[in-house]
Amino acid sequence: MMKMRKTAMILLTLMVGLTASAQDQRESVRTRIETALRANYERGSYDTLYIKRPDSKLLLRLRGNLSGTTIKSKDKEAEGTIRSKLSTDTRGTISVGASYLGVSAAVALNPSRLAGKNKDMEYNINFYGNRFGIEACYQDSKTLSGDITRDDDSYHLAKGDVRYRMLNITGYYAFNHRRFSYPAAFTQSYIQKRSAGSWLLGCTFQSGRIKETDDAPDELNNTRLSMNCFAIGGGYGYNFVVRKWLFHASLQPSLIVFNDNSVRVSGKKFKQETHFPEMIFNTRAAIIYNINQRYLAGATFLFNTTMLGDRSDYTDVLKWRARAFVGIRL
Repeated sequence: MMKMRKTAMILLTLMVGLTASAQDQRESVRTRIETALRANYERGSYDTLYIKRPDSKLLLRLRGNLSGTTIKSKDKEAEGTIRSKLSTDTRGTISVGASYLGVSAAVALNPSRLAGKNKDMEYNINFYGNRFGIEACYQDSKTLSGDITRDDDSYHLAKGDVRYRMLNITGYYAFNHRRFSYPAAFTQSYIQKRSAGSWLLGCTFQSGRIKETDDAPDELNNTRLSMNCFAIGGGYGYNFVVRKWLFHASLQPSLIVFNDNSVRVSGKKFKQETHFPEMIFNTRAAIIYNINQRYLAGATFLFNTTMLGDRSDYTDVLKWRARAFVGIRL
């Protein structure tokens, strides 16, 4: 009996020791992760008279998002001039996001998709730094619709007739990154204390496809459009600070240096001509109101405009996104 008690005590001691050891290990891992995050969070060279980090570690935000795409084109052919204006449905989502020591994650909910009214999908991955940043967006839509006219003849492209997919990747480099902060306007991971601006260097890559679905009518003649282009340019951004308000505006025009656009009709491929200059314009704007040290609210706007061709033969693509939010720092 005594031996059994001693054995039980030994096992209990080992279990308590193992539990304590596991807790210590978890605490050690958590401490190391937080130390690494804080070191990365506080790293960087910036003028503290113009920019600072928030005093809190955690930022929680509730956001409402709207986005859409419009495509306008004009094409002169021997049979006449073809004009079109097509648009996707406006996509609306509600998201809840958290940012801890500069690392952010968010979960989005699309009420229209849950109701079965809009099955369009969009993925956004953004990194905004003071020195450089990247915006990446992939869109997959079956709601592109509108009117196509050839002289006096008109045809309506209905939702579901075509599938539109587009990948857009844009990067920037801010020369005055010690005093001008992009993340102060778009992620609120910094606070802009004084007004400042910066010249920008940037580039943009786009790759898109429009092709028929199985529900498309015969009039489309198995038509597919492809667009691939790369642009290099620059621009200017400015953060204007007045009391508790931050107003941001920036324009980044880029010249397309590589262009590979084509149309495939009934199995025959036609390469579209390149005209100089062809441009991509990335426009950004934001309004941020810091209610106090803990609460904030604001709105951000992104516009990506691609202009291909000339006045007589062109394709213009506008991709936009608007976002309003409220947040709390803890």
